[in-house]
Amino acid sequence: MEALHGVINDINSFVWTYVIIVALIGSGVIYTLRTKFVQVRLLGEMLKLIVGSAGQKTEGKEISGFQAFCVSTASRVGVGNIAGVAIAIVTGGPGAVFWMWVIAFIGCATGFVESTLAQIYKLPRGDGAFFGGPAYYMKNALNMSGLAKWFAILISVTFGLIYVSVQANTIVGAVETAFGIDHAITAFAVAGLTALVIFGGVTRIAKFTEMLVPSMAGLYLLSAIIIIVMNFDQVPAIVRADTP
Repeated sequence: MEALHGVINDINSFVWTYVIIVALIGSGVIYTLRTKFVQVRLLGEMLKLIVGSAGQKTEGKEISGFQAFCVSTASRVGVGNIAGVAIAIVTGGPGAVFWMWVIAFIGCATGFVESTLAQIYKLPRGDGAFFGGPAYYMKNALNMSGLAKWFAILISVTFGLIYVSVQANTIVGAVETAFGIDHAITAFAVAGLTALVIFGGVTRIAKFTEMLVPSMAGLYLLSAIIIIVMNFDQVPAIVRADTP
């Protein structure tokens, strides 16, 4: 078992160091150039659409631009934004924050292209809703049905058994450590609350995230501001890319 674990770690290290990082940064740079810096060029339009649709009443299965933004934010912000940043700073020093800003800027173009392709190649479901996502533009744009099927299977397993499990385990562990509540009680509570949201379809998810994400972002920013003020003397080191 230890030997298998070592092989998996070696493969994981190689893929993340020499394949995924290169592919993500490379594609991000290409998309940034091909879209003529869309993350800057359309920033005003983005703010206009988000702010203009905040609080907008929707009917049926329609969701507003602000709700779509909240759903996207909720799916992207997670443990990695907290634990991952802390690990990066511990490993590479506070200057790692600078490079995270750079990668985030490049990644904006990747996210834009990803979302645009999903809109272009989505298919109507017949009840006012749509099917869409990477698997659909792999199949319909790239004509790679086999890859699309494998992607759909792997992403379902990954999100269902890995990502969600990590998030739930983090919540359970934090609550048990902080308040002494048995992990089984927290697990059932998390499962029940999640079911109330996701079984209502994308409309209920959108309405729930519309309330949750602004509060989450506000608390996150407030915590960050407090930490910055308490450690203000360390701020110059954050923007030094060569900080050891």
